[in-house]
Amino acid sequence: MSNGKQTGNARGTGRGAGGDSAGGVQSVDRAITVMEILAREGSAGVSEVAAEIGVHKSTAFRLLAALEERDLVEQNHERGKYQLGFGVLRLAGAIPTRLDIVRQAQPVVDELAARLDETINIAVVREHYAVHVLQALGSAAIASQNWVGQLTPLHATSSGKVLLAFLDEQERDEILDTAGLEAFTENTITSRKALLEELRQVRADGFATAFEELETGLNAAAVPVRDHTGAVVGALSASGPAYRMDRATIKAQTEDLKAAGARISRRMGYLDRDQSRTETAAG
Repeated sequence: MSNGKQTGNARGTGRGAGGDSAGGVQSVDRAITVMEILAREGSAGVSEVAAEIGVHKSTAFRLLAALEERDLVEQNHERGKYQLGFGVLRLAGAIPTRLDIVRQAQPVVDELAARLDETINIAVVREHYAVHVLQALGSAAIASQNWVGQLTPLHATSSGKVLLAFLDEQERDEILDTAGLEAFTENTITSRKALLEELRQVRADGFATAFEELETGLNAAAVPVRDHTGAVVGALSASGPAYRMDRATIKAQTEDLKAAGARISRRMGYLDRDQSRTETAAG
């Protein structure tokens, strides 16, 4: 085994001995350590696992059996050896899409920021907020606020409207019930009826705007980003000062923004069949 053995012993026994964790919590800690061992070594037998985490072979066997029952580990072709199972992939597949969207969107966001010369953001839903996970600045937006990690209200931003518009009705209602419709400026939509009507239009247009609704002097527009299932998992937005990014400018930028959103969606595995048919017919 590797030099990780000493670390494994410390993790497997130190907490229980110190009284910081006991019973079920200690078992969880040991089970995680077992998976870390298998990830590091590729495969290991019961005796090796037991020695690494400092427990009796029977305890190691029970841990491995419990993990095997959940498909988190499996016995490989070498008798007595265990390796990580396909259940790990199932769990990995549940990692928030924001991790994938940042990686796939980065080059498109950078290019769009240079093209439009404005602040470009990617946002996703987090509880009843939109959280910005990626940002790029155009040269005209050097002094712009850094929105990465910022939580913004869904009803008062273009990104938020996109994210709300494509949620199922029950989830959208639950979010609005929790968040309310706080007024941030005199332009903020505070009527549930008016907001729902605008969200219907966003779904129809595939495009949302916000004119000084979150901050006075700040305008923005956003489009959806879809994953391989077609679900909207994020919003791509362009924002800038109202004197520069007015209604006419936003209208002129719409196609660029939509094209960038479509590019990110394709990178996320989305196949727009209607678009594909149009391109085929045109060819």
